[in-house]
Amino acid sequence: MTNLTYISPFFIVANLKASVSFYVNKLGFEIRHIGPADDPYWAIVGRDNISIMLKGIAPDIKPVPNHTRHEWAAWDAYISTAEPDRLFEEYRSNGVTFIKPIHDNSDNLRGFEIEDADGYVLFFGRPNP
Repeated sequence: MTNLTYISPFFIVANLKASVSFYVNKLGFEIRHIGPADDPYWAIVGRDNISIMLKGIAPDIKPVPNHTRHEWAAWDAYISTAEPDRLFEEYRSNGVTFIKPIHDNSDNLRGFEIEDADGYVLFFGRPNP
C-alpha cells in the first residue's frame, strides 16, 4: 500500500495577494488555505487534485524561477492534464497570456506554457499517446 498522495510545489512570491489573484482569477484555482488571518504571508491554492504553496518571505527575498538560473531549466512545474487542448481553450478565454500555446514539443509532450505573476513557468500537458 502506498502512503504518498500528492506533491505541492512551493513558490516564493513577491506579493501574495497578486499571486493568489492570478491563480484564482486566471487559472480557476481555489484558495485552500491562507494565513495567518491577521497578516497573510502564505497560501495554498489548488484545482482538482493539485495544489501549489505560495509564500511571501521578506521584501528582499525575491522569486527565482528556474529559467532565470539556466536556459535549460525552462519550467518550474509540470502539471499533468488529461485534456490539454480543452484547458488551453479555457485559459485562452480567461485572457491568460501564453509563453508557448498548445503544441507538441520535442519531448513528445502535448501542452502549453504560461508564466505566473512571479515569473514561474508552468507547463500543462501530457505525453502523446
